[in-house]
Amino acid sequence: MSNLPLSEQYRLIAKKWVDAKAAADLLEESKTAVLSQRMVSSGEQTVSKAEMLVKASDDWHEYLNKMVEARKTANMLKVQLEYIQMQFSEWQSSEATRRAEMKL
Repeated sequence: MSNLPLSEQYRLIAKKWVDAKAAADLLEESKTAVLSQRMVSSGEQTVSKAEMLVKASDDWHEYLNKMVEARKTANMLKVQLEYIQMQFSEWQSSEATRRAEMKL
């Protein structure tokens, strides 16, 4: 991908980041609803016990791990975008220096 122009590299990574961020946001925003659904389906009569059972379950830990991994993926793509921006800034600076040296 390094043979592509920086603008195209940025566009491709930005699209992946938007999708990854949306997936992470959905998991995070759904956390309360998912907890409530699992509490209801537990069949437990008391809210506190139902919450305790759900939060102690392997399924809940798996959900949380999935949520964290989704955020990690989105964050890594964001870092890649920032790296491309830094590359562009470095290129722009070196071009300005080169033009200044040519004037001397």
